[in-house]
Amino acid sequence: MLKKLFQSFRSPLRRAQHPRSTPEVLGSNQHSLRRTGISRNAVIVVDRLQKAGYQAYLVGGCVRDLLLDLRPKDFDVATNATPEQVRAEFRNARVIGRRFKLAHVQFGREIIEVATFRANHPQGEEEEDNNQAARNESGRILRDNVYGSLEDDAQRRDFTINALYYDPTTERILDYAHGVHDIRNRLVRLIGIPEQRYQEDPVRMLRAARFAAKLGFEIEKHSAAPIRQLAPLLRDIPSARLFDEVLKLFLSGKAERTFDLLVQYDLFAPLFPASAAALERDPEYTGRLIRQALINTDERIHQGKPVTPAFLFAALLWPALPARAALLQERGMPPIPAMQEAAHGLIMEQVQRTAIPKRFSIPIREIWDMQERLPRRQGKRADMLLENPRFRAGYDFLLLRESAGEETDGLGEWWTDYQDASDSQRRAMIRELSSKDEQPSGQRRKRGGSRRRRGPRSEGAPGGASGD
Repeated sequence: MLKKLFQSFRSPLRRAQHPRSTPEVLGSNQHSLRRTGISRNAVIVVDRLQKAGYQAYLVGGCVRDLLLDLRPKDFDVATNATPEQVRAEFRNARVIGRRFKLAHVQFGREIIEVATFRANHPQGEEEEDNNQAARNESGRILRDNVYGSLEDDAQRRDFTINALYYDPTTERILDYAHGVHDIRNRLVRLIGIPEQRYQEDPVRMLRAARFAAKLGFEIEKHSAAPIRQLAPLLRDIPSARLFDEVLKLFLSGKAERTFDLLVQYDLFAPLFPASAAALERDPEYTGRLIRQALINTDERIHQGKPVTPAFLFAALLWPALPARAALLQERGMPPIPAMQEAAHGLIMEQVQRTAIPKRFSIPIREIWDMQERLPRRQGKRADMLLENPRFRAGYDFLLLRESAGEETDGLGEWWTDYQDASDSQRRAMIRELSSKDEQPSGQRRKRGGSRRRRGPRSEGAPGGASGD
């Protein structure tokens, strides 16, 4: 009796919503999707599940992207079959996940992700089964394996544009949340109460920015309103998950626009606190360096060239590094050890927010270390640096710094010339450096006209995400 009494006094905000239980059905003559344009393996999964007596649909981003004439990066299926039932139907399936259990059906290199319809997460502690659902104190969902109906699944999805279900058998689209309307109006809109949905999973704020950047959409005003206030909730998200999210944000081909949105909605600081502080101290230089790195990264992705997170993180974090290294030098530490010590501290701090794996954090430090070594060219040092496996990434990073306005006394041009020079020309360039060092600063001869900088190798990118 007491339980029913407390339930009757639930917040009116919760009862104010009336989920749509009947979808808008779009027939094949009302949309451009066709079975022939969809992954054959995804169609096989849907067909077999339907023949086994289950409901099954293509859902989410693949439907959205096809409606926008974009090529989906993968195909997801939603069904009322449990993960174990999916595995029973497909010998090539395996069940994964704890927080959110689902099945992966593998066809060679292609994986079709199959998720069971979920219901809205329980709201009260007395309703929750800890084996299926759990929240923390702030309302963030820790475990979400409460299965439900197709209608439940549509209402618990994050954005209206991702709540579209396509049946390749009948070629119909089921639209429970006016997602097609929002696609036509180029809006990213949350389903449900924005504050509550962000508290359930703060990463939805990053997803809103990512979809807006990727698709060229705007975040709908009610969905955008709480983001700045709730952005600090991202600090409670596991750092490994945030690292994955950062890769999605900046390696989607729309990194520059994504960065602008992250700054606009105060989402950059929870991800990169030291860099955000540098951006506030020196917005012109920091913004120019980061933006140029992201522009070049976007260009490489559009050209189909390889990129690496190491160079990307090196650029995102660099603006916070020189001041730390300079402080250590003021305390008497030599330049290279000061750079190494500052780099170690900065990366250790950043790993607390985004768990950068060692396969990336080590190259980051090596790229930064090259910035102190590249000015030291006398004797045999220049040739030794050329043979260093990190030279190319370090050289590309030097050009990035110069493009952002850093004064390096023509260092980038010198290294460009040195790489193209013959052995005799290289020796002359080294002798010229020695003679400059011996002259009073006012008598030093300026170098001649600017020469074209060396173009990137197939795996490198000046100012972009250089190949590892």
